[in-house]
Amino acid sequence: MDLRIFTEPQQGASYDDLLAVAQATETLGFDAFFRSDHYLRMGDGDPGPGPTDAWTTLAGLARETSRIRLGTLVTSATFRHPGVLAIQVAQVDQMSGGRVELGLGAGWFAAEHEAYGIPFPHRRFGLLTEQLEIVTGLWGTPEGERFHHHGEHYTLTDSPALPKPVQRSPLDPGRAGVPVVVGGMGPRRTPALAARFASEFNVAFPPKDQIAEKFAGVRAACEQLERDPEQLVYSVAMVVCVGAYDAEVSRRAAAIGREPGELRENGVAGTVAEAVDELGRLAELGAQRVYLQVLDLHDLDHLDLVAREVMPQLR
Repeated sequence: MDLRIFTEPQQGASYDDLLAVAQATETLGFDAFFRSDHYLRMGDGDPGPGPTDAWTTLAGLARETSRIRLGTLVTSATFRHPGVLAIQVAQVDQMSGGRVELGLGAGWFAAEHEAYGIPFPHRRFGLLTEQLEIVTGLWGTPEGERFHHHGEHYTLTDSPALPKPVQRSPLDPGRAGVPVVVGGMGPRRTPALAARFASEFNVAFPPKDQIAEKFAGVRAACEQLERDPEQLVYSVAMVVCVGAYDAEVSRRAAAIGREPGELRENGVAGTVAEAVDELGRLAELGAQRVYLQVLDLHDLDHLDLVAREVMPQLR
């Protein structure tokens, strides 16, 4: 099972904070460093130091790490024009030597759009669909050819479809592209998009008794498109709170404003043995990859504990 570190910088983090976590992620042997793509703190608390832009952050980390995968869970389709997003992701992929992944979603947090003057249309699924068509289409257009798109939301005419990512598309190795992560809890449209565009399907913070059902829905959508469901990676994102003993679990839970019992129920939490058992249960439900949501970015000893005591028992 792959273990990836997943951060929420909008809750209060500078680039230097994220750099420290990303470099620890790499040194400790985790598979990847991912971050959310939000511009406003959620819930009460000091909003400082303010938001950091996801793709600006990942561009910096691309030059200050050498092994780990880098990506977003998830970039909102409302934040960037798809042509601009395709350029940004391709450039960061080049800067990283081919280590980037793009999680792309419809967006949901209306308040951050209001705070920074970003349009937030009521209906966004069409935007997301066209963005996936355009971004993957631009990357996959052979060099020397032109890309055109005439849709309900976007029109691209005579685009040179440059720059290209370093990586090859997981769906078509003959073309350029980066792994695309699609996720969500929707019963029909989201699985259909994942089957069409994604190399990974993710469910974030789901009720654990629904995980197998959500994975099965994507597998069925793949079969409808005559795509092999095994071409996708199936992943979950869960908050992590692990301690060497119960008192340490309680201390870490208090530091992020949560209760140990609630975290055990809804995340990967508890002692090392409990965390290993929970990750094993997630694997039994079909999860091949787990994004561990780290909410206290200054507690690098937490990452060290998971890497030393939990991760070796999964491999």
